[in-house]
Amino acid sequence: MLNDNDKTSESRAQEREQAEPSEKSQPIPLLFLIGAAALVLWGAGYIVLSGSFGRADLGDRRTLADLSGPAPGAGTAANGKQLFTANCAACHQATGKGLPGVFPPLDGSEWVAGDERTVANILLHGITGEITVMGSTFKGAMPAFPQLSDAELAAVASYIRAEWSNKAGAIKPELFEAERKAGTRTAPFNGGAELKALTAKAS
Repeated sequence: MLNDNDKTSESRAQEREQAEPSEKSQPIPLLFLIGAAALVLWGAGYIVLSGSFGRADLGDRRTLADLSGPAPGAGTAANGKQLFTANCAACHQATGKGLPGVFPPLDGSEWVAGDERTVANILLHGITGEITVMGSTFKGAMPAFPQLSDAELAAVASYIRAEWSNKAGAIKPELFEAERKAGTRTAPFNGGAELKALTAKAS
């Protein structure tokens, strides 16, 4: 049996023990609920108003055509430097110096600075065989670029005629249009001799 002292000690021990934790009910504050409801209503309103029947300034309404950009040659000037880099620089180099004995230079070339029709026809039809440029003879092949538009051909031709040490004038797209229509050639020019003959015919 427990005496009074034992009972007192047990009571004190129980008082020192902490109560078992319990989860109390804490409802969401009303202010938070009001804020959440306002955000949901605002989001729904934004979606509705930014649709095809809403205000244009509430959403991006660009079409696929807008994102694709304009078609080549459709009201925008072609970039001659970009076209040269993409189509010509691999052979003629970014410096226009070409590769000695392999690809002729464009910088200082008499063909580049010469007759506009010659430049136009080289780009339209290409050239193969032997050609002399700045006193050096090259023998190879240059492809034609008929897939480029008249504006693009004019841009790249004008670029190389005015770049580096070249000081020749620009070439208009109309020249390429005329040469494309008038030309019956289906093969590249056979070397520099045939190119000279083209100039001689014009004069």
